[in-house]
Amino acid sequence: MRLGVIADDFTGATDIASFLVQNGMSTVQVNGVPARSLTLQADAIVVSLKSRSCAADKAVSDALQALSWLQQQGCERFYFKYCSTFDSTPRGNIGPVTDALLAALGETLTIISPSLPVNGRTVYQGHLFVMDQLLSDSGMRHHPVTPMTDSNLLRLMEAQASGKAGLINSQTLDRGAAAVSVALDELAQQGVRYVVLDALSEQHLLTQGEALRDMRLVTGGSGLAIGLAQQWASAGHDSREAQIAGAPQGQRAVVLSGSCSTMTNRQVARYRQQAASCAVDVERALQERDHYARELGDWVAAHQQDALAPMLFATADPDSLQRIQQQYGAERSSEAIEQLFAAVVQDLQQRGWQRFIVAGGETSGVVAQTLGIDAFHIGPAISPGVPWVRAVSQPVSLALKSGNFGDENFFARAQTEFTV
Repeated sequence: MRLGVIADDFTGATDIASFLVQNGMSTVQVNGVPARSLTLQADAIVVSLKSRSCAADKAVSDALQALSWLQQQGCERFYFKYCSTFDSTPRGNIGPVTDALLAALGETLTIISPSLPVNGRTVYQGHLFVMDQLLSDSGMRHHPVTPMTDSNLLRLMEAQASGKAGLINSQTLDRGAAAVSVALDELAQQGVRYVVLDALSEQHLLTQGEALRDMRLVTGGSGLAIGLAQQWASAGHDSREAQIAGAPQGQRAVVLSGSCSTMTNRQVARYRQQAASCAVDVERALQERDHYARELGDWVAAHQQDALAPMLFATADPDSLQRIQQQYGAERSSEAIEQLFAAVVQDLQQRGWQRFIVAGGETSGVVAQTLGIDAFHIGPAISPGVPWVRAVSQPVSLALKSGNFGDENFFARAQTEFTV
């Protein structure tokens, strides 16, 4: 076992697992720290947590538990994976978790690399961009839980962590891995604890992978996994075989959307023109969850013969979301939706549903937990960073999409382009 990944949400875990497999590392993903004994044979294990937006001390505790378990599996290198939009607040959780992992490993320096150019996430002069906009000008400015109003990764990290941040810019990366290694040594001598790495292209990620192959702890989005996997992959590993193991199966499908990101709003709007859809009523989710869940299950079942799977969605535009949060409370409304989706999934599983297409990290985690999935194979990618996955111990397949990932036609393509 070469690499242990600690991911702060479920879709982020499948995101990085997909890139690892595509770039030559056999990978198994587990949902939380396993409570039972598992026999896993892979180059990498990805542990998905639900720690992106919980209290910082809970996120730290969960990450340290995952680290300990990964060490017991024989992992030699570690990767703290967070969202490519650096979802966090001045209180954390990225900074506190990074500090805790550094301390547990006895390390004094790590890197910050959220870039994923293929999905429009780049870093220039330490500033994070979403497509052609600064992070602070993008839809992430209105995120209901972690609104991102600053794009400077050095400032963001220093505000929530306990050390000094430094930068290795794109000009240094253009000079290659040796230049990056020299810059890392210089910053370490200056007492820098977190090194932000620019990345404007996949070549920059490959350069990062070469320069960082021996670093014991790295942190970032999934893009860095491209370069690292190509450095660490076992000779002769057939990534296609791993993808076939996770190919989708099962006939009955449903789309569940809990994300309110800009892209998911566009995807939901597009899919509503293509398939049966039903908006979730927050008030009913709060007041009559179980009865409402059965009613929604009946609605899904009534559309099981449709050409495209029916969709249940709690996705809302920023103005509607603000009204909902003002009326019911942000945390209370979010929990109600998650619990409702869990009840619906449980109902559909009992009726024989085996394919679940899910938008949103928190929603995806709830769905996997409800289905009792603790480990799965990574399958073919629907979009960059969004693979189909298949449960190890039961005939269930999932497509788990982080909020802003995928193109507008993602929900339909997941069903029409990737069948067994």
